[in-house]
Formats: sequence, C-alpha cells, structure tokens
Amino acid sequence: MGVRRDLEANFDFEIVDEFLDHYAMMVDVMEMLIIDLQNQERYERSVDELFRIFHNIKSASGFLQLEPMTRLATFVEDVLEQLRALDGPANEDVVNWMLEINDLFLSWQDDLKLDNSLTKIKFSLLKSPDLEKA
Repeated sequence: MGVRRDLEANFDFEIVDEFLDHYAMMVDVMEMLIIDLQNQERYERSVDELFRIFHNIKSASGFLQLEPMTRLATFVEDVLEQLRALDGPANEDVVNWMLEINDLFLSWQDDLKLDNSLTKIKFSLLKSPDLEKA
C-alpha cells in the first residue's frame, strides 16, 4: 500500500484531499522564495514565508503521521529560524541546500499523487548549510 492509500485508510478523505491541495500550493511557491533569498530586498520576506510554509507542512504532516516529512520540515524550520536572525542575503551554500530540500518535497508530492512510498531523505540534507556569508 502506498502513502496516499495509507492516509485515506486512516483519515477522512476531505482531510487528506485538503492536505494534498495545500501541500501542492506550498511546494509550488518554494523555489521562487528560495531563489529570492539571494536578493537583499526580498530576503526577509522570503525567509518569513518559507518559515511559514515549513511550519505548516510540519504541523499537517505531524497530524497525518508522515514522520519523514515532519522531521525534515522541523529541521528546515530550525535552519530558517537561524536565517531569520541574519541580515541576508543568503549565501550560495544555503540556496543550494534549500533547492535540494525543495526537490525532495517535490518528489514527495509525486509520491503522494502516485501512491508510492515516500522517497528516502538523502543524508546530505541532514547537514545544516554554512549560514555565514562567503
């Protein structure tokens, strides 16, 4: 049984459907916000919006017991909290790491649509990027 059928077996269809719709919207805007981290004028807004997105994913995936998604969203949220304390813009290390995170969340979106198991998290994503400016 894939992740979607598992969700539908354990939760009301409307809850699962609403999660999938909101998840798709959040994942769709991630890449542009990540790229905007390199822009001084858009840095603060982008960090705040990305923090909100990962906080929402963490909460929803926690409720739906999607452990890998919850754990990674929590980790990313912690990194974004550290980025909030910096002036910006983000360095290349941060942007590249965030783009890889985005790729995994996009893969998970496909996994949910296709009723596959969630793609495994690459170990390299579990190491925080260097947050300091180069």
